[in-house]
Order: sequence, then structure tokens, then C-alpha cells
Amino acid sequence: MKNDAVLVCSGAARPTSSGHIITEATAEKAVPGSIMNKVSRPTDKLLSVLIYICAGASVVLLAGIIIYILKNGVGVISTEFLTSVTSVLKGTVGIAGNIVNTLMIICLTMIVAAPVGVGAAVYLNEYAKKGRLIDIIEFATETLAGIPSIIFGLFGMMFFGQTLKMGYSLITGACTLILMVLPLIIRNTQEALKTVPDSYRHGAVGLGAGKWYTIRTILLPSAMPGIITGVILAIGRIVGESAALLFTAGSAKALPKTLAGLFPKIFQSGGTLTIQLYLSATSEGDFNTAFGIAVILLIIVFMINFAAKTLAVRFDATRRK
Repeated sequence: MKNDAVLVCSGAARPTSSGHIITEATAEKAVPGSIMNKVSRPTDKLLSVLIYICAGASVVLLAGIIIYILKNGVGVISTEFLTSVTSVLKGTVGIAGNIVNTLMIICLTMIVAAPVGVGAAVYLNEYAKKGRLIDIIEFATETLAGIPSIIFGLFGMMFFGQTLKMGYSLITGACTLILMVLPLIIRNTQEALKTVPDSYRHGAVGLGAGKWYTIRTILLPSAMPGIITGVILAIGRIVGESAALLFTAGSAKALPKTLAGLFPKIFQSGGTLTIQLYLSATSEGDFNTAFGIAVILLIIVFMINFAAKTLAVRFDATRRK
């Protein structure tokens, strides 16, 4: 019977050793539980149903949150809300100052964190020899990635704010966020470099290319989708951070009157969108403003995710013709 089954799996209807001819029609009966005759188990159906229920619940939960926030926050969004600051004397409610503070925090953080993080990952993955020291460094980066943000905020307040006399300022918040997002960028870049086949490295060496030339022209372009994803995820964490910035950057929402006032602003206190959302929903009790900021943050999150996917496809060297 085993010989009969082998003849059927080869795709040819031949006479068997017993003189019988086995075709596809008789194969299902001859080999129960084979690919051509799948056995349906109750547990498979149950697991399939559970998977669909979990997926549907996730989509419904996400849709419910988005709909609830949009329902309560869309009516607050206006030109005045986006281009002015809250003022009792003028009778205006706006978040322009918080938007500027958020953009400045992102720029200050990523100017340092992106090149340092990518450079550290390149060194660890391509130059450093595997050993105890490298294991300790990788363990440290993984540990830093899991530390609660409020601990970073406490450290930033004590070290950058008081020891280095920076006080409550955007530069203090940016220095703290650099420590927070560096592990994220390093680990994502390392994983992206590990996905590049070793044959690329060997081929470049065989053609006489140097180490840095290979990294610059072959490895980094091939790993670029993963690197960009890590950088954009770091930006997303900066946008959504509140605990660390509350201790370091403060909560001021003043808007510079001129472009020349942007540089001195980095040494002054400034609250981001998430800080203002927290204050509006708690101490100020202004839930309309809180929901309006929540809508803006949702839009930013969607834009970040869209940018991550678009840039990953755009810089994917494997898809280029």
C-alpha cells in the first residue's frame, strides 16, 4: 500500500506492483488525511472562529475609540484653534504654541538621535567583534528600551535640569528624549542590517570594495526600509510622550512673535500637545480642548504610519528595477 501511495504522489497514474491502477479519484480513499483529502477537525474550526472574533474585536475597539474622539473633538477644530494661543484677555483658545513646541522637540531630538543611533547600530553590527562587551551593550540598549518614561523624566530633571543648570526648557526635554529613543533606533537599525544577506557583503569584498564603501552603497540602502521605520517610530514616541516632558520641558504655551524668537525658545519652557492634553483634561477641566488636541494627535499618528509605509516602499532597494 505504501508503494501505491508513492506512485500517486508522483502525479502519474501507473500500475502498481499488485497490477492495479491508482488515479486521483482513488487517491483520496487510498491516502486518508493527505493534501488531497484534508481532514476537518472541530478544534481547527474553533480556533478559526476565535481568530476572527479577536480580529473583529480589535477593529471594532479601534473604530469605537476613533469615532468617539472625532465626535467630541471635530467641532472644536478651527483656524483660530490651530493658529492662536489660549488667552483670557483676548478670549481665544488655541494650540499653536503647543504645535510649535512639539515640532521643535522632534527636530532637536532627531538631529542627534537619528545619526547617533544609526551609527551605533552600524558599528555594533558591522565593525565590533562579537564578545562579552558587545553582549553587555546590546543588553543595556534592550533594558533602556523597557524603562518607564517617567524614570527618564526624573533623571532628565535632576541631571540636565538641575546639575547642568538647563532648567525647564525644550533643550532639557530633547536631551531626555534622546536617551529614550536611542535604544529604539539602535535595535531597529541592527535588525534591519541583519536582514541583509551575507552574500551581499561577500560579493562586495570579492569585487574589491572597502568596508565603508560596502556599508554606504550596499548595506544601508538595502536596510533603509527598516531604518526609516525605526526613525519614524521614534518620532511617534516623541509625539506621544508626556510624563518625561512634564518633568523636563514644562508646560508653557507661549508662541514666539517672530521667526528670530524660535532659537531662544529652545532654552525656555514649552509644553507639547500631549502635555496640554493632560493639563486640559485634569487641572483646567477643559474637555473640549482636550478632545480637539486628541483629534490632532490622531491625525499625526495616521500621518506617521502612512509616511513609514510609503518611505519604506520608496527606499526598498529590493523592489527597484
